[in-house]
Amino acid sequence: MTQQGAALQGYNNELVKCIEDLCMQKEELNKQIQQAEEEKNKLQHEIQVLSEQLECVCENLAQKVASRNELDKILAETEAAYMKILDSSRTLLNVLKKEVGSLKHSPDLKTN
Repeated sequence: MTQQGAALQGYNNELVKCIEDLCMQKEELNKQIQQAEEEKNKLQHEIQVLSEQLECVCENLAQKVASRNELDKILAETEAAYMKILDSSRTLLNVLKKEVGSLKHSPDLKTN
């Protein structure tokens, strides 16, 4: 019976050691889980901050693009109007030159 008791005591010691090892592994895993959760929370916060910043930048960009598009429209209209003015000026100049030319050939101006 002593031999069986010794064997049982050996098994018990081994079983206790295995349970202690499992408890240590569990504690280590709990630490790793806690670190991972902290890292996850930190990253989620950073993502939220970056998302808010991105939203602000996108809104600002949209406003600037709209302003640029409005300026492009104003410039195009202004350039078109200016080209009409240039065309009218050229036409007026041609008419004026023609009239001055015909006045030079007029007999009334040759009396000098």
